[in-house]
Amino acid sequence: MSDTCTPTFTPEKPSPINMMARFRPDLVASAQLPMNIAEMQQLGWDACDIIIVSGDAYVDHPSFGMGVIGRVLEALGFRVGIISQPDWKSADGFRILGKPNLFFGVTAGNMDSMVNHYTSERRIRSDDAYTPGGLAGKRPDRAVTVYAQRCREAYKGVPVIIGSIEASLRRIAQYDYWSDSVRRSVLPDAKADLLVFGNGERQIIEIAQRLATGESIKQMGNIRGTALMRSSVAEGYQEIDSTEIDSPGKLIKHSNPYAMQQTSSQGCKTEQSKEKHREVINIVPQPRLMSRSLLTESTVIRLPSFEAVKADPVLYAHASRLLHLETNPGNARALVQRHGTRDVWLNPPAIPLSTSEMDFVFGLPYSRLPHLSYGQQRIPAYDMIKHSVNIMRGCFGGCTFCSITEHEGRIIQSRSEASIIHEIEQIRDKTPAFSGIISDLGGPTANMYRLACKSSDIEAACRKPSCVFPDICKNLNTDHAPLIHLYRRARTLPGIKRIFIASGLRYDLAVTSPEYIEELATHHVGGYLKIAPEHTEEGVLNKMMKPGIGSFDRFKKMFDDASRKAGKKQYLIPYFIAAHPGTTDNDMLNLALWLKSNSFKPDQVQAFLPSPMATASAMYYSERNPLKKITQTSETVSTPKRKKQRDLHKAFLRYHDPDNWPLLREALKKMGRGALIGSGPECLVPTENGASRERENFRKHKPTHQPSKGRKKRS
Repeated sequence: MSDTCTPTFTPEKPSPINMMARFRPDLVASAQLPMNIAEMQQLGWDACDIIIVSGDAYVDHPSFGMGVIGRVLEALGFRVGIISQPDWKSADGFRILGKPNLFFGVTAGNMDSMVNHYTSERRIRSDDAYTPGGLAGKRPDRAVTVYAQRCREAYKGVPVIIGSIEASLRRIAQYDYWSDSVRRSVLPDAKADLLVFGNGERQIIEIAQRLATGESIKQMGNIRGTALMRSSVAEGYQEIDSTEIDSPGKLIKHSNPYAMQQTSSQGCKTEQSKEKHREVINIVPQPRLMSRSLLTESTVIRLPSFEAVKADPVLYAHASRLLHLETNPGNARALVQRHGTRDVWLNPPAIPLSTSEMDFVFGLPYSRLPHLSYGQQRIPAYDMIKHSVNIMRGCFGGCTFCSITEHEGRIIQSRSEASIIHEIEQIRDKTPAFSGIISDLGGPTANMYRLACKSSDIEAACRKPSCVFPDICKNLNTDHAPLIHLYRRARTLPGIKRIFIASGLRYDLAVTSPEYIEELATHHVGGYLKIAPEHTEEGVLNKMMKPGIGSFDRFKKMFDDASRKAGKKQYLIPYFIAAHPGTTDNDMLNLALWLKSNSFKPDQVQAFLPSPMATASAMYYSERNPLKKITQTSETVSTPKRKKQRDLHKAFLRYHDPDNWPLLREALKKMGRGALIGSGPECLVPTENGASRERENFRKHKPTHQPSKGRKKRS
C-alpha cells in the first residue's frame, strides 16, 4: 500500500461536520480514478478501499455523480476505483478491481435507468446519452437493484451502499409506471446495507470514515440522508401513526403541515413534548441548521405498509403526502414503512452543504474528461455539459411532476462567486479545443442562486411544499443582485467570448428583477431562451404547482422589451406538458387555442411521465390530490391514462401537424366544438376537403425557431 494513498484518521469519532477540515493536501490526486488493475498498479495500490459501480460511462467531471463522490473520497485519503457499465449478466464484471476493503457504492448513474430506457409511452429508446457512442443497452433495467445483487455475488460480506436518483426516488414503496403497479422499496430488492438519498457527500463521508475506524455497517442506523432495513422501531423513538398527522387525535395535536411556523417555539406544543426534546441526544455529528427545539429526532412516523398502499390507492396518496411533508432537514422526522416482516427506516434528510463545502466539492482536481479508455468515442451527455458550470443545487419550486426537489431538496446550496470564476478559468485554460463559449451557468433552476428564506428559524420550521406557489412567499429573498454580478464578472473574463444561460428559468422570480432580465436578454441569450409555462389553464397549473399564465405574459413582455432595447431579435421557446394529472380534453383544447392565437407552433412535445415518488405520480396512480388532506371521499383528479387520450392531448399541442388533424377533427366533433374545424382564422384545424393545400404548406415550411408574425415557434 502506497503511503500517499493510505487513509489517516483522528482517534476521536469521525465527523462529517467540516469536510474541508478532513482534506489532505499532501495526497497526490490521480489523473483519473482507476478502472482496471493495471491503473491501480500504476498508482501503487494493492487494493481499493471503495469501488463505485455505475451505469454511466466514467466522466471525471463535477456534473457526473460518480466523479464527484469518487474525488471527494479520494481527497479524504481513500483509494477509490470505478467499475463503469459492467456486464451485469454475471458477477465476473464486478471482480475486475478485486475486493474493496470497505464497501461497494452502487449507482444507476445520472439518470434513472427506466427513464433512460423508455419514453413516456413506454417505448424503448434507441440511444443512451451517458454511454460512449450513445449506444443503448449498456445498463440493465432497474440498474441499482441488479448491480447491488451482483456485488453481493462477487464478494460476500462486503457492505453494499446504494445511491443515485434511482435509489433516492425508490426509498419507500412507490408507483412504478413501467409495470403499472406499486413496487416495494428498492432496499429489500437490492439487498443493500444502506441507501443514500439526495446528494450524498455528507452521508458517504461518514459511512467511509466510520467503516475505516472499524465500526460495523450494522451500527450505522443513525446517519441522516440514509435508509435501511430494521426488524422493529429503534429504541428511544416515539412512534406516531401517519393518520394522526392528517387527522389530529385527542392526545397529540399537530399543527397544519402546510402552515408557516413563525417562531421556533411553535415547534413544540406542550410542556411534555418540550421535555422530550431536551432529553434527546443528537448522536449524529452534523452541522447545526436549526435550534434544538425544532429537532424532532425522538419521533418516527409510521406510514401505511407496502401491502396497504399497494392494495389501496387512497392510502398510497396519503403516504406520498406525508413523505413530502417530512423533507425539510430542519424539522423532518424519521419515517418507517412495513414491508412484510421488516421495516424500511428513513432517517431525516442530510443537512445541506455550506458554501465552503460546495466550493470544496467543485474545487477538487477533476480532469473534466471522459476516462482515457474511451478514446475518441463521443459521450453525448458529456458533450452537452463539458463547457457548462453548475453554480447551485436544489429547487424550492416544488413542481409536482419534477423529481429535483425530492432528490436535491428545497434549500438552495450555492457556490461562492470566486469558486465559479475559478472553474470558468479552468475550463478556459485546460479544456481541449475550448472556443471561448461557456454553454451554461446554472443548475436545476437558472435563477435561484443564493436565494433563501429571510429567516433561518422560519426556514427550519416551514413545511410548505413550495416557496413560490401559489405566490412567492413573503419570507423569500428574491434578490438577483449576486447572480447579476456573477454574470457580469464572468462575461468580462479574458478569453471568454460568451456566457449562455441554458438552465430552465423561473420566470415568476425573474420578473421581480427587471435588471436581471435586461442582463439576461442583452448578454446571455443566443436568440432563443427556453422557458416552461407547462400549461395555460388554472386547474392544471394548480395540480402542477406552477404560476398562472399571467406570469409568463409579464415575463415575455419584459424580455421582448429588453431584447428590443439591446437591438436583438430574440424569442422564447416555451415548453408544455400533455396529459398531466388533472388535465381534461377541454384544458388541452384551450391550450391549443392559446398557442394558435399567439402563433406558437411547438415542434417537440412532452407527455407526462410518472416518475417514482413525485407528487404528480401519486395523483396519476391514486386519482387523488395529495396537496390536500387525503380521505376516501377527498378531491379526485381526472387523469389521462388511456393511450388514445394521451395521444389526443399531444395532438392538441401539435395542432398544426397534418398527421394530427384526423384525431383532432374526431375529438372536436365529440366535444361539440365542430365550429373549430374549417379555414377561418378562429379555426384550429382545416376540413378534410381543405386540408390538402395546408398539408403541402406544412411540409414545405416545417416549424423552425423563426417566429411568424413576430412570435416564436418552439423547437
